[in-house]
Amino acid sequence: MTEGDAVNGVNRDGSFAPVIAGSALGATAAPATPRNVPNRGGAPNESIEPMRQQFATAVRRVDVVWGETTVVVDPTRVHDVIRWLHDDPSQRYDYLSDVTAVEFRDLEQPLEVVWHLRSLPYRRFIRIKVLLERGAALEVPSVWDIYKGADWLERECYDMFGIKFAGHPDLRRLLMWEQYNEGFPLRKDFPLRGRFSRSEQLRQALAANPEARYSKEELSIADAFEDLPADMRRRLTTGERTGE
Repeated sequence: MTEGDAVNGVNRDGSFAPVIAGSALGATAAPATPRNVPNRGGAPNESIEPMRQQFATAVRRVDVVWGETTVVVDPTRVHDVIRWLHDDPSQRYDYLSDVTAVEFRDLEQPLEVVWHLRSLPYRRFIRIKVLLERGAALEVPSVWDIYKGADWLERECYDMFGIKFAGHPDLRRLLMWEQYNEGFPLRKDFPLRGRFSRSEQLRQALAANPEARYSKEELSIADAFEDLPADMRRRLTTGERTGE
């Protein structure tokens, strides 16, 4: 059975099918290190032209910097664009390597949400961006239904920047604790020492009960459940998945 018989890394008989880098390019297409790459104005990714044909009004700008292609798309169509890049046999962007955001010091510049996609079979990389204007809702569609690996990537982006991913099945903080209420640490308006005084931070830390989350020996299951925050108890009683 060949890789061409596989869908999303699974053969038709259910067995695992490894994705071979460059396999869609043919046996003669050996990898080569790009040389003399211009800072700007180089050749765009091969996916750009078919993307323009498929999403003429959604593609707002294409930038090529040091050989890497960045596409700015309409926020309302970004899910459709990423779905096409993943599903179309001529694209096969099967690896989501990152979901992040960029906020600039210039308050006139919009906040950017960024997806890094790689097509292993075609040896392609593309960066997808949407621009969220100041004052607009910080919300974009989740791509969890396309890439299950987006789960924690989107949670981290929400945790650090406050960007909501509509459709995510379990969007909550990942690095900071769930009751953390000082804001979003990677936003430019976040003070270096935090929003609360050191004494208030210490008071909150001492008031917390880490055993309610981490101890497996000293607490019974019933005791641990009673010590959990109310919103977490609600999720557990309704059968909602609460993560790791």
